[in-house]
Amino acid sequence: MVRIQEEVSEQKLFFRKILSALFYGVASFMITVVNKTILTTYGFPSFQVLGLGQMFATIVLLFIAKKIKLVNFPSLDLNTFGKIFPLPLIYIGNMFFGLGGTKELSLPMFTALRRFSILMTMVLELYVLGVKPSLSVQFSVYTMIVGAVVAAVNDLSFKVRGYIFIFLNNFFTATNGVYMKKKLDSKELGKYGLMYYNSLFMIVPATFFAFYSGDLEAAYQYQYWDNYLFLGQFLLSCVMGFILNYSVILCTLHNSALTTTIVGTLKNICVTYLGMVIAGDYIFSWPNFVGINISVIGSLVYTYVTFRRKDTASYAPLPTKEVSTSANIV
Repeated sequence: MVRIQEEVSEQKLFFRKILSALFYGVASFMITVVNKTILTTYGFPSFQVLGLGQMFATIVLLFIAKKIKLVNFPSLDLNTFGKIFPLPLIYIGNMFFGLGGTKELSLPMFTALRRFSILMTMVLELYVLGVKPSLSVQFSVYTMIVGAVVAAVNDLSFKVRGYIFIFLNNFFTATNGVYMKKKLDSKELGKYGLMYYNSLFMIVPATFFAFYSGDLEAAYQYQYWDNYLFLGQFLLSCVMGFILNYSVILCTLHNSALTTTIVGTLKNICVTYLGMVIAGDYIFSWPNFVGINISVIGSLVYTYVTFRRKDTASYAPLPTKEVSTSANIV
């Protein structure tokens, strides 16, 4: 009887892993396409203002949800910032540089270069969380990186600004995933509290920076605010920002920071090939196309390695002594 209950529990845990990963993948795919349409097709001048809209939507939706008792998280006090730090800084860096990279690069190159966040996450998990990836996981990650490098070397639409943005986005994505896992494990604020206070603490400085840089004025003078199709997609992006944040936390909670990062990359398989058609800013070359496909194959290999078994993790924690040493280094 006990054995049956354990098997049922394992199955429930496995389905939570799968469903949370699928939810994140769908949300990430949708917001990437919508953001690209807003920033490139409609030529919206400020990715910072779009990011502010997503932060504002997160604050409002969670505030209302807490008031009507749909969700629950700790109220603001003097210790809240200390409990959540450094996530707000990582969160805003991840959001803004991600939107900036989406605006500057074609979707196929954006998705290929995002593979570097997986390598960064794998390294950070080792030194921050004491989690060591298996050889099969390492092989799949290195395959993705090789493909991304081949694609980047042969990128005919190379933009320095876009590459800087995407590598900063990779860094913040990796650190966000790892520290999010650490904060979720401590259970001080919960998943809703992390989402709410990440946005709450950073919306004022982010608004000031957007004002100082002139992005607020540029957005105010944008000519298509009376276009209902654009406005609908802008509002959808804001709400999807909240949904994406929730799906990231949920996936990280039930899986790992590395799995969350890789699922985000897997959805890029669809974005990669769709982006060659819909955005109009991808310049085709065979070496670039081959590199992108090598990176895609690495993503598929990782998916197989991660989810092929329900009862065995793809990586194992390091011994306690090694975890302590790694933590001290960080």
